[in-house]
Parts: sequence; structure tokens; C-alpha cells
Amino acid sequence: MSSVVVNAARPETKEQRAWYWYDWANSAYVTTTATVLLSPYLTTVAEAAACPDLPDGADCTTNLSVLGIPIAPGSLWFFTVTFTTIVSAIVLIFIGAIADRSPKPTRLFASFAWAGSLAACLMFFIAGTNWQLGCVLVVIAGICLGASLVIYDSILCRIANENERDRVSSKGWAFGYLGGGTLLALNFALDIFHEQLGLDRAMSTRISILSAGVWWAGFTIIPYLGLRHLTGTVTTPIDKQAGVVRGSLEQLRSTFGDLRHYPQTLTFLIAYLFFNDGIQTVIGSSSIYGSKELGFSESTVLGVFLFVQFVAFFGARLFGWVAASIGAWRTVLYGIVLWTVVVVIAFVTPSKSLTVFLALGLLIGIVLGGTQALSRSLYSQLIPRGREAEYFSLYQAMERGTSWLGTLIFGLVYQVTHSYRWAIICLIAFFVIGGYLLSRVDMRRGIIEAGNPVPAVV
Repeated sequence: MSSVVVNAARPETKEQRAWYWYDWANSAYVTTTATVLLSPYLTTVAEAAACPDLPDGADCTTNLSVLGIPIAPGSLWFFTVTFTTIVSAIVLIFIGAIADRSPKPTRLFASFAWAGSLAACLMFFIAGTNWQLGCVLVVIAGICLGASLVIYDSILCRIANENERDRVSSKGWAFGYLGGGTLLALNFALDIFHEQLGLDRAMSTRISILSAGVWWAGFTIIPYLGLRHLTGTVTTPIDKQAGVVRGSLEQLRSTFGDLRHYPQTLTFLIAYLFFNDGIQTVIGSSSIYGSKELGFSESTVLGVFLFVQFVAFFGARLFGWVAASIGAWRTVLYGIVLWTVVVVIAFVTPSKSLTVFLALGLLIGIVLGGTQALSRSLYSQLIPRGREAEYFSLYQAMERGTSWLGTLIFGLVYQVTHSYRWAIICLIAFFVIGGYLLSRVDMRRGIIEAGNPVPAVV
């Protein structure tokens, strides 16, 4: 039996309210740029480079040459994301170990956030046939976003106790979807009225992409100011004479060695690798799937994504309430089942069927925020005390660092079949494997092994 004292849930604190704002800030980039606009826009730019005389409505079958490798323009986005996540797998693990020893973690968090937002703003200059600039900026923004989230997620353990984390994490995700949806609504209005404003569609898209970078940078100021008093290292280097970097490298080696002593934590991470890889690939491919495979206009895709964002706000809160009754572990398992249903519906959705596309968006919105928020909360219970950023770096490596299998398989299947339908149906395997592994995690045992208090409802 664990002898750790269980802390009671408290009223919402000002640190928690400040923490929510980074979900609001970065979700604008994740939604407007990374999810909705950039993938089809970069594909169009790549097609213009590969097939300069392509008639409207025709398929580009000429490959680009990327470092001597032939890549179809329709696969470029997915291979770029794959490369980004592989590089992130290395970088983010080191960032977490360093963050636990940084005397000013909030400053480190904000530095990565602002560097990423600068790359997001520079995406405004992707135009004509300049797909190379787009690929470079996607890599920089993705790595910086992941690095900032390693530290941001670890701060959750400082500002919320074990009985508050489901609520705080779910509210943060919900707030993020509200923020992402708010900017997306403004971008939607710009897309509808771009001709009246004297803009062509390409320029309106570039302005929307720029707005996401500015939004990300501007609203990061709020959590930075509200959390900058969180100073002091969480843990000390193994060698007290070692500095931040050397001590971090030593601790990183220790982390991988220690994981075998926390088998439930390790199993959760592997499960998360699979089911989150499926989620990220579905979301990352949904815009290009709607426009290129189902034949919807950019305005329609924007409108459906706007609908999804606001449904996701309520979905995240709904999953938080359900988790309070039956536990976060069961709730996430049910969410994975629903994600499998999403993939099947997407595969059979007829072209131009707006009703089915909207129904699919409704289902995605319900499960999207809840599964991600509760996964973050569940994992926070399995982390040994004092090693939050270090272990959250592994979590982020799984979320944005090693989640490359889905995009790689998606891109390869499209490269061979030139069909996004066959590419998306392959993602079922990720939910089946991830769900099975998560069902094998004994949460109560894992929480006790990590030396943490067991919440009233697991």
C-alpha cells in the first residue's frame, strides 16, 4: 500500500489560469497552419514546381527531386512531417533533461515558443514554386513547438496535484481548441471575402498563415508572465560538479536505464506511440484528404474545421466529466475505439458528400480533445517525482518526435497508389495496437511504483 498522502483538489489557481493560455496560443498554429492550410497549400506549390503546365483539375504525376530522391508532390508534406518528427525524437529527449535543471524553465519554454512562432511567420514567404523554404520552416517550427511543449507539459506537475490534473489538462485542451477555432473563424471570413478585399486566394492563405504565427507569439506572453516566478531546478545533476548540459546527459542515460523499473510507464509510452501516431496522422492529413480526395473547396474545408474546433472544445470538457465518473484510463480506451470508427467512415465517405463529411467532423471533434487531454493527465500520474520535464520529453518524443510511422506509411501508400483513401485506412492498425497495449497498463500499480498518490478515480 502506498503511504503517499493524497492531496485534495483546490479551487483554480492563477498559475493554472496562466498555463491555459499556451494551449490557446500554439493551437492557432497547429489548427490554421499545420492542420488546415499549409498541407494543401504546400502541395499546390510543389505541384507548380513539378508540373508547371498542369491544367486545372488534372493530377500531377511528375516527381520532385529531394536530395536526389523522387517524391510525388502529394507525398511531400507527409515526408516532411516524417523527417521533422525523426529529428525531434532526438532533440526533445535532450530538451527535457535540460529543462529539469534549468533555473528558469519558463524563460526556456518561451524562447522555444517564440523561435517557433518566428518560423511560422516566415511561412508567409512560401510562394510560387518555393516549396524548399516551406519544408525548412515546417521542420524548424515543428521542433520548436515540441520543445516548448515538453517544458509546458512538465509545468502541469508543478501547478496541479494528482486530483486536479484531469480537470486542468482537459480545460487546457478545451481552451486551446477555442483559441484555434477563434483564429480559424477569422481566417474563414478572410477566405470568403478575399476578392472583396482585393486579394487572390494564395495571398489570403499566406496572410492567414502569418496571422497564426503572430497569434502564437503574442499570446505566449501571458503564460510567460504568469509562470515566470517558477524558478529553481526540479532535480540536481547526478554529478554535483556537472553543469546543466553535462548533468542532463548523465540523467538522460539514467532515464532509459530506470524505465525498466517502471514497466507500466514504459507500456503506456509504447501504447501512446501507436494510438497518438494514428490520431496525429488522421488530423494532419484531414485537410488534404478533404480537398484532394473528397473534392471540397478550401472554403468548405475551412468551414468544417471551424466546426470541428468548437465541437472539440465541448468534447474535451465532456471527456473530462466522463473521466471524473469512470476514470481517465477507461475513457481514453473508449476514445480509441471511436477513432477506429472515424478512419472507417473516412474511407467510405463518397466524394462531395458534405453531410457525411460534417458527421465525420462531429465525431472527430468529440473525441479529439478528450483523448489527448486525458492521455497527458494519465501520463503525469506515472512520472517519478522530480523528473517531470525529463519524462515529459519522452512523452513529447512519442507525440511529436517518434510519431513518424503514421505519416511515413501514409506518404508511402499514396506514393504507390495515388489514393488518399488507401493511405488513411492503413491507420486502423495504429489504433488497434495502441488500444491493446493501453488495455494492458495497470494504472494503479504504475502510479504506486512511481511513488505518486493514487487519485480517487483512476
